[in-house]
Amino acid sequence: MRWIDKAGDLQIERLKLGPFETNSYILTCAQTGDSMLIDAPAEAFKILKALKGVRPSSILITHHHMDHIGALSELKVKLNIPIGIHRLDAERLPLKPEIFLEDGEDVCLGNIRLKVLHTPGHTPGSLCFLVGKHLFSGDTIFPGGPGKTESPNNFKLIIDSLIHKIFILPEETTIYPGHGEITVLKKEKEEFEIFSSRSHDPHLFGDVFWLLS
Repeated sequence: MRWIDKAGDLQIERLKLGPFETNSYILTCAQTGDSMLIDAPAEAFKILKALKGVRPSSILITHHHMDHIGALSELKVKLNIPIGIHRLDAERLPLKPEIFLEDGEDVCLGNIRLKVLHTPGHTPGSLCFLVGKHLFSGDTIFPGGPGKTESPNNFKLIIDSLIHKIFILPEETTIYPGHGEITVLKKEKEEFEIFSSRSHDPHLFGDVFWLLS
């Protein structure tokens, strides 16, 4: 599945790939034609086809889980462009990345800047990428809830990431998640407030949904 949206100078193309229907995003600066790939889930041939006609400069990885990096090795061979990831997730990649992305830094894409947000919880090195009012959230937040966590401590960590890094953004920010459809921050904040108004098991973790948990 391909989906293309144009937002000013930024062109966003989504590919839904692999058995987990993981979203991969191709961001292109409309003024320069420079592009970058966010996540490399699977089906490298589809990604390579979608990249024809643009100039890919790097591959940014939101986190190390296999459903987001299954095509990474093949793309590295075919494209020979640098790979960026947070250092806390880097050791789980099948190859050595060239770029360690840090919280708060900017990554240039032609005339566009992406801000790196470190949002641990789903994995120690989970990242989101912010371009204006467009947030590429990996598995940190989905429509209706946060990413899956493996322990109560990790659940608290992802909630802290959301409160201090994501929910402070403008409410009209569009969220492009690692799985599922796009959503809007205002909706997610409102549902999180409902979740927060209830009492919960202090050992809560795993798959959590704002309105059902």
